[in-house]
Amino acid sequence: MITKDCLLLLIGAVIILTGCTMAPTYTRPDAPVPQSWPTGDAYEENKTMPVEPAAADLQWRDFFTDGRLRKVIETALQNNRDLRLAALNVEKARGMYGIQRAELLPVINASGSGSGERLPGILTNSGQPKTTHQYDVRLGITSWEIDFFGRLRSLKDAALEEYLATEQARRSAQILLISSVAEAYLTLAADREALKLSQSTLEAQQAAHDLIKRRYDVGIASELDLNRSQTQVDTAKVNVARYTQLAAQDENALNLLVGSAVPVPKDLLPADLSEVAPPREISAGIPSAVLLSRPDIMAQEHRLRASNANIGAARAAFFPRISLTTFFGTASTELSGLFKSGTQTWAFVPQAVMPIFDARLWSAIDVAKAEKEIALVQYEKAIQVAFREVADALAVHGTVDRQLSAQQSLVTASEKTYQLTNARYTAGVDGYLSVLDAQRSLFAAQQGLISVRLAKYANQSRLYAVLGGGGEALVQEAAADTVQQN
Repeated sequence: MITKDCLLLLIGAVIILTGCTMAPTYTRPDAPVPQSWPTGDAYEENKTMPVEPAAADLQWRDFFTDGRLRKVIETALQNNRDLRLAALNVEKARGMYGIQRAELLPVINASGSGSGERLPGILTNSGQPKTTHQYDVRLGITSWEIDFFGRLRSLKDAALEEYLATEQARRSAQILLISSVAEAYLTLAADREALKLSQSTLEAQQAAHDLIKRRYDVGIASELDLNRSQTQVDTAKVNVARYTQLAAQDENALNLLVGSAVPVPKDLLPADLSEVAPPREISAGIPSAVLLSRPDIMAQEHRLRASNANIGAARAAFFPRISLTTFFGTASTELSGLFKSGTQTWAFVPQAVMPIFDARLWSAIDVAKAEKEIALVQYEKAIQVAFREVADALAVHGTVDRQLSAQQSLVTASEKTYQLTNARYTAGVDGYLSVLDAQRSLFAAQQGLISVRLAKYANQSRLYAVLGGGGEALVQEAAADTVQQN
C-alpha cells in the first residue's frame, strides 16, 4: 500500500531527477566586428576622449547637465506611452514564464462529492426498493507529467530567456526615448534660435529697404536696388514663417514624446541653443565589451538562448512522456462516517506514452534548429549595426569641433564682408548687388553655425545612447528575484 509519506517522497525524488535537459550546450558566439574602433582623419579627435566614465556606467541624470532638459526627460519617462507599453510587455512575459515554470510542479486538487440512488424492487436481489448513498473526499494529482527527459524544463528555460529579452527590450526603449527627447529638445532650441536670427535679419532687411526707398524717392538709388532690397525682405519673411512652423512642429513632437499635451511649464522650454548646457564627454571603451552590454544586443542573445532551449524540448519529444494520476481520501455511505476508521481510499495510476511514428517530431526539431540559426544571424547583425552606429557617432565626434571652428570663422568673415560692402554701397563705391550677396552669405553662415552646434550636441546624446547609456533598469529587483529562483 502506498502511503501519503511514500507518495510525497516519490514526488520529491522525481523533481530532483528531472534537473537535466537535452538542449545543446550554449556558447556565446564571437562578435563579428573588429576588436578596435575605426581610425583615420575622421577619428583623430577621439584620441583625447577620457577613459572614464563609460556610457553604460553613467546615469542619464549625470550625463545631461542641463537641468531643464533633465526635468523634461523625467516627465517623458513617467508619461510616454511607448515606454509604458514596453513595461507592460515585460510584466506579460514574466507572467508567461511563471506559467511555464509551474508546469514542472504537480497540481494538487481537493474534491468532494456526494450521490444518492434509488433502485426499484425489480432490480434488487431482495425484490424491495433500495436507496443508496455515497460520499467521498479526495486529495490528489491529475495527469502530472514527470519531466524525466527535460522537455518541460527546456520550455521553462526558453520562457525565461524570452522574459529576459523583453526586459532588455524595455531598457532599449528607455534609451531610445531619452535620446529622442534630448534630440527633440535640442532641435526645438536650434529652430527657435534660427527663428530669432530670421526675425533679426528681417528687421535689418526692412530697415535697409526703407533706407533705399528714401534714397530712391530722392533719385539717389536705382529702381533695381529697390527691387533687390525688396527680395531680401520677402526672403526674410519666408524664413520667419518657415522657422515659426518648424518650432511649432518641434514642440508638438516633444509633446508626443513626453506624453502630455502640455508636458512642462513653458519656462522649461529653451529659447535658443545657447541656453542649453552641453552633455558630458564619455568614453567609447572597447568595442566588444561595450557592444555586448547594449540592451538590444543582450535581448538578441537571450532570444538566441531561448531558441537553443527549444531544441532541447524538440529532442525530448522523441522520448516517452510519463504522467501520474494519484489521490488518497475517504469514502462512506453516510456523510457522518466519512472520516471514521476503515474509510480510507486511494488510487495510483502512472502512465507512459512512447511515440512510435510521428513525422511531425522530425520536422519540429528541424524548425527548432532553423530558428536557432535565424536567431544567431539576427544576433550577429545586431552587433554589426551597433558597431556601425558607434563608429558613425565617433566620426562626427572626431570632426565636429573642426567644423564648428571653421564655421565660426566663416561667420566672422561674412560679418566683416557685409560691413565693408554696406559701407562701400553707402559711400557710392559699389552697387547694391555686392551688399545683397554679402547678406545672403552672412545669413547662410549663421544658419550653418546653428546647425553645426546642434549636430555637436545631438551627436553627444546619440553617442551616449548607442554606447548603451541611459538604460538603467526600472525593474532590476524583479528580474534578479526571478533569476535567483532558478
